[in-house]
Amino acid sequence: MQVAAQVLVALVAAIHVYFLILEMFLWDTERGRRAFGTTAAFSRESATLAANQGLYNGFMAAGLIWSLFASDPVRHQIQIFFLICLIVAGVYGAVTVSRKILFVQAGPAALALTLVLVAG
Repeated sequence: MQVAAQVLVALVAAIHVYFLILEMFLWDTERGRRAFGTTAAFSRESATLAANQGLYNGFMAAGLIWSLFASDPVRHQIQIFFLICLIVAGVYGAVTVSRKILFVQAGPAALALTLVLVAG
């Protein structure tokens, strides 16, 4: 169970590294616009805002990656903290922006948190 929990934590971290890349570097490209369903005009006007959002996703990924190398009990505590942050942000995003965020961000984080708690 511990291995499965750590694999899911790593997967959630990888998802958020991908979000960082999309939001910071690919936002104003065809791929970025397709991923977020935006227009060229909107992506151009909101690129700085998206880059800031991508930076936050990078911090979340960094925390989860850090947790993979930390020893217990710190590992367990770091993972719980960052996964809860992602769940809260995902629920908020689902309510305010798009329900899709619930499945792309909060869902994987909730599943990883469940395994972390069960394995812990």
